Amino acid sequence: MEPRISFVTLGVGDLERSTRFYEAGLGLPRLKSPPTVSFFELGKTWLALYPRHLLAADAGVPADGSGFRGFALAHNVRSAAEADRLMQDVAGAGGRIVKPPQPTEWGGYSGYFADPDSFLWEVAWNPRFPHL
Repeated sequence: MEPRISFVTLGVGDLERSTRFYEAGLGLPRLKSPPTVSFFELGKTWLALYPRHLLAADAGVPADGSGFRGFALAHNVRSAAEADRLMQDVAGAGGRIVKPPQPTEWGGYSGYFADPDSFLWEVAWNPRFPHL
């Protein structure tokens, strides 16, 4: 297997609401998409939003899972001030701040928000992260 992730697909409860959050709220560039899915290009990886019940059916698993999903997505920024600005934008777009950004024990600055379907995103400034 080649070392890459092509898609991150989030099973969402309301496709229109989630698409609006990521497109208008976070400013992600939306790609031309069929009516049942929304695609956003994030460099070489795409984010896909797909109705939760359809994603579960495609995988052959129940759609009723809830609570902590055991993972978080992460977005690194270029400064602590940029992390603060992004979190303000998230709150204004209807996201929920789970943990406000703050200095970390590893020398950076990070916090968490939840999107409209409670998927966790870490927003972090890491002065040693090489891919910005």
